Amino acid sequence: MATEKEYFKGISKIPYLPSAGPHDVMCFKQYNAEEVLLGRKMEDWLRFSVCYWHSFCGTGADPFGSQTLHRPWNQGTPMESARNRLNAAFEFFTKLGVKYYTFHDRDMAPEGATLEESNRNLDQLTDLALQLQAQTGVQVLWVTCNLFAHPRYMNGAATNPDSHVVAYAGAQVKKGLDIAKKLGAENFVFWGGREGFYSILNTDVAAELKHMANFFKMAVRYKEKIGLKCQFLIEPKPKEPCKHQYDYDAMSVIGFLKHYGLDDHFKLNIEPNHTTLAGHSYEHDIIMASAFGMLGSVDSNTGSPDLGWDTDQFPMDTKSTTLVMKAVIEQGGLQPGGLNFDAKVRRESTDLEDLFIAHIGAMDAFARGLRNAVRLIEEGLLPGMVKERYSSFNQGIGLKVEEGSATLEDMEAFIKQNGEPKVASGKQEKYESIFNHYI
Repeated sequence: MATEKEYFKGISKIPYLPSAGPHDVMCFKQYNAEEVLLGRKMEDWLRFSVCYWHSFCGTGADPFGSQTLHRPWNQGTPMESARNRLNAAFEFFTKLGVKYYTFHDRDMAPEGATLEESNRNLDQLTDLALQLQAQTGVQVLWVTCNLFAHPRYMNGAATNPDSHVVAYAGAQVKKGLDIAKKLGAENFVFWGGREGFYSILNTDVAAELKHMANFFKMAVRYKEKIGLKCQFLIEPKPKEPCKHQYDYDAMSVIGFLKHYGLDDHFKLNIEPNHTTLAGHSYEHDIIMASAFGMLGSVDSNTGSPDLGWDTDQFPMDTKSTTLVMKAVIEQGGLQPGGLNFDAKVRRESTDLEDLFIAHIGAMDAFARGLRNAVRLIEEGLLPGMVKERYSSFNQGIGLKVEEGSATLEDMEAFIKQNGEPKVASGKQEKYESIFNHYI
C-alpha cells in the first residue's frame, strides 16, 4: 500500500507459523485465513475487524492519569492528524491481514464548530478512506455515530428531553447513513451510551422509550429512501455512562424491538464485556440473541468481572471463544456481521508492536475457539447428549407440547395415567468435563 509515511517500521505482514514457540508473538499460530473448516474459509467464519477508536484514537488516559500512548500519527492540525491516522490505520490493517474495520463518525474526522463543518470534515476524510479501501481491499464492517461524547448529548440523544438535541442527533445520523452508503458499510450500529437515566425523579421513561423508537423508525425510513443495503444493529449495555441504560441486555433490546415493531429491521451487536457488566456470563447474550435469530455481530472483547466498569480488554480465553464460535457455527455464521475487536491495549502497553501483539493473540484465541467448536460439533458427543436429554419431546405428550397443540386438560390426563415423573440427573459435571476435553 502506497502511503505518505510508514508508521510501523520493521513490521511486515504477519505470517502464519503453526510451529512457532511461545516466545514468538508476532505471528499467527492458530489463525490460518485460507484454511477450510466445515466448508468455509476460516477468515469467512471469523470476519475479523479492527476498531478505529481504541487502536488509533486512544491515548491511554484514564480518570486517574493522563496520556501514556504517544502515537506518531497524532501530529499537526486536527485534520492533518486525522489524515495521518487513516493512513496509519490502513497500514496496520494490511500488515495484520484483516479485511474489515469499524469507526464512529467523530473518530474518522474531527467535529467542527457547526454541523456543516463537521460534515465537510467527514466528506474529506471518507474520500481518503474510499481511496485506501480501493487500494487495499479492506472494507467497512460497520459505521456508527458518536451520540454520547459532545456536551449537547449529556442528557441523551434520541431520548433527550429537549427536542432540539434530538433533531441534532437525527441530522448526525442522517449524515452517518450517507457515509455508510458511500463506503459500502455492511452494517450500521446504534449504541445508546446516554440513552437512559441517572435519576428516575426527572425522567419520563415511557416518553423517552417512545421517542427512541420513533428515532429508529426515522433511520429505517431514510435507509430505505437512499437505498442503503446494510444491516442495522443495536448494541446492549446495562450502564456506564448512564446509571441505567435502556438497552440493558439482549433480552431488553429484543423486547423493545418487538414491542415497537422494529424487530424486522434490527439485529444485535453483542459486546461480551457489556454482558458481564449486566451480571451475565460471557456468552449469555450471544446465546440469547442467537436463540431469537437476532445475533448480528459481536464486539469481541472481554472485561474483568471483579471490576464494575467496561475495561475493553482483548479476548484471550479459549473457553469463552469456543462457546462463542459454537453459537456462531450453529446459526450458520455472522455475515454480514463479524468479530470486531472493540478492545484497547492497556495504558501501560506503550510500544507500537503491542497493538499487533494484542490483535494477534485475540485472533489466535478465536481461531482456536473455532477449531474447538468445529471438532465438538463434528464429533457430535455433546450435541448428541443434549438431543437425548430432550428426546421426550419427539413423541406422545411431549410432541404435542413441541407442536403447540397440547392443552392443560391433556397435561392432567397424562399425569393421571402415568403418575409421578422419574427424577433424571442433569449431568452438569459430565457435560463440563467433556467440554474441557475440547479446550
